[in-house]
Amino acid sequence: MTPIIPVILCGGSGSRLWPASRESYPKQFLALAGGCSLFQDTLARVAGAEFAKPIIVTGADYRFLVAEQVRAAGLTADLILEPFRRDSCAAITAAAEFARSRDGQAILLVLAADHAIPDTASFLEHVRRGLAAAEAGRIVTFGIMPTAPATGYGYIRPGAALAGIDGVAAIAAFVEKPDHATAQSYVAHGYLWNSGNFLFGAQVFLDEVERLAPAIAGPARRAVTAAKRDLDFIRLDEAAFAEAESKSVDYAVMEKSQLASVVPSDFQWSDIGAWSAIWDLAEKDASGNAARGDAAFFDTTSSYVHSPDVLTALVGVKDLVVVATRDAVLVADRTRSEDVKKLVAQLAADKRSEVTDHLRVYRPWGAYERIDLGGRYQVKRITVNPGSKLSLQSHFHRAEHWIVVTGTARVTVDNTVTVLAENQSIYVPLGAVHRMENPGKIPLEMIEVQSGSYLGEDDIVRYEDIYNRA
Repeated sequence: MTPIIPVILCGGSGSRLWPASRESYPKQFLALAGGCSLFQDTLARVAGAEFAKPIIVTGADYRFLVAEQVRAAGLTADLILEPFRRDSCAAITAAAEFARSRDGQAILLVLAADHAIPDTASFLEHVRRGLAAAEAGRIVTFGIMPTAPATGYGYIRPGAALAGIDGVAAIAAFVEKPDHATAQSYVAHGYLWNSGNFLFGAQVFLDEVERLAPAIAGPARRAVTAAKRDLDFIRLDEAAFAEAESKSVDYAVMEKSQLASVVPSDFQWSDIGAWSAIWDLAEKDASGNAARGDAAFFDTTSSYVHSPDVLTALVGVKDLVVVATRDAVLVADRTRSEDVKKLVAQLAADKRSEVTDHLRVYRPWGAYERIDLGGRYQVKRITVNPGSKLSLQSHFHRAEHWIVVTGTARVTVDNTVTVLAENQSIYVPLGAVHRMENPGKIPLEMIEVQSGSYLGEDDIVRYEDIYNRA
């Protein structure tokens, strides 16, 4: 059997899971339902012998996060970068074009990077069930048998069973997210949750996109044809991709195609769309409470705490979600956790930086974390990965003092190169051309003290950068 090519869609901001999920580090990169991130769990799900090297579609802002999490999982992948978001149909079409160029008979399994599926064996059993239909020219999705009348999912009404293919049915209709009464009716009449995961032949899908959504098919094809290699990434052509219509694959293809089919599926699944979904998946105590991190409950029921950094204690409450990070705390009625998205929109309108960034900010060479900030100074904790280096740069408005805490640093200041060990330090004057490198085998940890009239991250002039940043 020709291996299935997984296509993992790794975009989106996950605003309903704020403040843990933020625009610069969204939910797919967080460990919310296990020891690994949701993205790494998705990678592991399709790492067996029946799968080929995955294709991952993501945005340029997330490229180094994706690459690092793939590397940490011990895997390799083709990483396709969208220049901007054009919804799911353009992303899937670009991936299908790329896969077809690699294998004209390719079968693709399209997965979202931020879904939780705890039982991999059951999931793979359903994929195998759908494979015969995909090989027969159908476009297959996986409809989840509802466990409750959920209002946060779209639904699928299955039609007649496909002749000669066990466990797969035609799709009679897609329906939007319902109110509670309508959801109850859907469940009673055998409707399925729309999981948004797909299995199909690349050529079959591309033919349907060409027929049903030519305003997506042509631009996506041209964007792949004119794509450029950038380090380990494949950058879609910006001008071509800009012409693609922004539309979901359901609206563009699935709701119109006579080839749309569904595998009724009973594996546990969640799109982790809100904090209530995390509570649903979590192991709970006798009072229905669950936690990730350091939490204490007294006279409290049916509540969830996410608190990786500090002790968070709840007393005399019920049905709450409390999420504590170092710079923001969310307290919400668990039954209204979907409304967090509206709160985030309000915070964004107020231009709150907490919407986009954590105190810990990830870079291709490692990460930095603000410890203190004053009128003319800022203190950061900086981690440089083994073998990595910052860009050769200078600043117009600040000087810096670096103190090595752990590891070894090779520091360039103008024409002088110095090797620093633990507890040694160096001063970088304003305007000096400088660079920090980690030549060692362990992470380099250092404290940076900045002083000057302006301390913004945009006060950087880069002269050399191995990561091709502007």
